[in-house]
Amino acid sequence: MILILGVTASGKGRLAFELAEKIGAEIISIDSMKVYRRMDIGTAKPPIDARQRLPYHLIDVAEPSEPFSVGRFLELAQAAIKQIKSRHKPVVAVGGTALYIKALLYGLFEGPAADEKLRDQLRQKARTEGLSRLYRQLQAVDPAAAENIHPNDEKRIIRALEVYELTGKPISSLQQQWHRPGPDPRWTVIGIRRDRDDASRRINQRVRKMIEAGLVDEVRSLLAEEKPLSNQARCAIGYAEIIEHLRGRLSLDRAVELIKKNTRRLAKNQRTWFKTFRNVHWLDVPPDQPAHKTLPTVLSLLERTGTD
Repeated sequence: MILILGVTASGKGRLAFELAEKIGAEIISIDSMKVYRRMDIGTAKPPIDARQRLPYHLIDVAEPSEPFSVGRFLELAQAAIKQIKSRHKPVVAVGGTALYIKALLYGLFEGPAADEKLRDQLRQKARTEGLSRLYRQLQAVDPAAAENIHPNDEKRIIRALEVYELTGKPISSLQQQWHRPGPDPRWTVIGIRRDRDDASRRINQRVRKMIEAGLVDEVRSLLAEEKPLSNQARCAIGYAEIIEHLRGRLSLDRAVELIKKNTRRLAKNQRTWFKTFRNVHWLDVPPDQPAHKTLPTVLSLLERTGTD
């Protein structure tokens, strides 16, 4: 299993595609915003032709009105890995959402074992008093978990309340702990690294292309949908700024400059996170070097590390 990480606009997505096509792999996206349907331009999803040529997982798996948590990501990612391996194909994971990457490499602390008696009591309460009653209870004891769980997701609501009842601690606090002291050795992790000036130039170029591709219309369309955007989707870089523009609070030029600035800040935060990751094979990529030129270096590295 191969994982390619890097800051936003580093070129990791194209490199993952080139690698997966070369070795016959399937791709798992590690991105907290690409999970949302119809949020395409602002999340820089792989182009349609790429997704037609290769199987991609964890893209378009949630409605923009739904919250999406690291726990749900890990559950879907593990299921995708199992499916890919059942087809005897390699796994290439790629992304820049640092919390999701860390969960994939280190595993989330799962909390106490299931208590079936307590679960049955909570299920019975949901049937007699309504699931909304349980959700309000969760909001009271663990608002952070409630923010990331859909009000109709009975399974996760009950699990969160179960953990609180058994430990006296919110499940959201336990999910900041890691299951393994070190990264899962089954993964070969490759990091794409660029000069700061080159990275900033690429970010500015990407934002300009997003605007030209119709980001404003995409956001306008999302706002017109019957169900409102979740807080997570609404606060995504690119969407938050354009929402402010459409509300008349920002000029388009100012919104675009804010998207660039906030994306550069995101890249800085990603670099800080990535420094904490161990056993990463970092590749310094020269400015303007296309993915197919980087691919031989990746293949050579994989051969040296003995990755299948």
